[in-house]
Amino acid sequence: MIRWILSLTLILVWQLNAAKPNFLVIVTDDQRPDTIGVLGNPRIDTPNFDWLVRNGITFENFICSNPLCVPSRAEILTGCSGFRNGVLGMGGEKMDPKLILWPTAMKSGGYATWYSGKWMNDGQPVTRGYDETRALFTGGGGTWKRGEEVRGRKGRVITGYRNWTFKNAEGKPDLGKGIGLAPLTDKYIADGALEFLRRKTDKPFFLHVNFTGPHDPLVYPPGYEKKYNAANMKLPSNFLSRHPFDHGNFDGRDERLLPWPRTKADVLDELAVYYAVIDNIDKQVGRLLGQLRADGRLKNTYVIFTSDHGLAIGSHGLMGKQNMYDHTIRVPFLIAGPGIAKGQRTKAFGYLRDMYPTVCELAGIGTPETVQAKSLVPVLRNPKKFIHEAGYGYFRDVQRMVQVGQWKLVFYAPINRYQLFDLKVDPHEMNDLIKAKSCQARVAVMRQSLSKWFNEQEDAVFQSLE
Repeated sequence: MIRWILSLTLILVWQLNAAKPNFLVIVTDDQRPDTIGVLGNPRIDTPNFDWLVRNGITFENFICSNPLCVPSRAEILTGCSGFRNGVLGMGGEKMDPKLILWPTAMKSGGYATWYSGKWMNDGQPVTRGYDETRALFTGGGGTWKRGEEVRGRKGRVITGYRNWTFKNAEGKPDLGKGIGLAPLTDKYIADGALEFLRRKTDKPFFLHVNFTGPHDPLVYPPGYEKKYNAANMKLPSNFLSRHPFDHGNFDGRDERLLPWPRTKADVLDELAVYYAVIDNIDKQVGRLLGQLRADGRLKNTYVIFTSDHGLAIGSHGLMGKQNMYDHTIRVPFLIAGPGIAKGQRTKAFGYLRDMYPTVCELAGIGTPETVQAKSLVPVLRNPKKFIHEAGYGYFRDVQRMVQVGQWKLVFYAPINRYQLFDLKVDPHEMNDLIKAKSCQARVAVMRQSLSKWFNEQEDAVFQSLE
């Protein structure tokens, strides 16, 4: 009798786990929101991203909050803003250990938690809630000497991902896969994810895949050199040779990638390789989707695609991501899966940190009390519904932003300067209305909203202004 009860219990547990949905969460690095073909970009080939758009919901106002790699990813892992989780910049801040991280919550809910790709936050994936890693790409392990100039495409000095390498299960570098970003880096990350997807497991899975592209240094993946070239590119509508004022990061690493003033030739050349890298990532995503189709699990898997932030790459005369313009603060966000309407688009605001409670709700797992973010499931059920009344962004102690409907207000603290944009009339943010008499009442209300929200976060920038 006891053996029969145990067998029945195991069967019931297996059936419960089998009924739970799987989650494939894919994050790129530095990908603008306007780089998906079916969403209006005829110059890039993205059939798998297009498939997600047609088979799920696209968020058109999805915000990364803090456009820097480490703090943006900390928000994803903690479900909290940088003001709460303790990571606001790249200065080695550690995530608040009192916070329950996303993979830990998923593991507690009965999920196998897997990780493949780049890791930039403190600790390692296996010390932050993930059961296992494959194709782990982290800093260190390379042979480039301190101060040594290593040059990449067109003889440009490589400053990004210096000495980063893939690590094996013992943490030893695999130099055979290259040092820094290489032509096959994203393929190797997809290979690692496929190792997990080809497994047979009695648990539902939560697979977090972090590609390195299209972050610099940009290098053509094999076979893409002729598919994308400068002659086939188009300059961003808001291209400038130089930003009209110092936005607080003129000396940043990203802004030194190309000389001032920006030239059309340089930007078109960069865009060609940028598009090639995104196209290649789309191809790798297709491999993951193909595996799920082949084994019949795609119908019970939520696939989420996004990026940690966008990138200027010539827009507004900038190269980097450290700004509040839409090409940077907004990110692509696509989600497809069981019960999600196909081909829908929503204007509702969402944050990267909202993925955590959203997935918990979809999985039937309680969201930990440490999570600040909000579940977007109501929007998935009704794309016309709004969870957030406004969107807020921040970069170090120099930039703050609020968007309410079609209006965006940006504040540059060190120079006490504001910008106001009507995104409906001026989607490329080229017409600053901050001095328009007709907009002064709106500016006053938005400044109040900006001050209120950031003071609630105990933001030192606004506290110093009082």
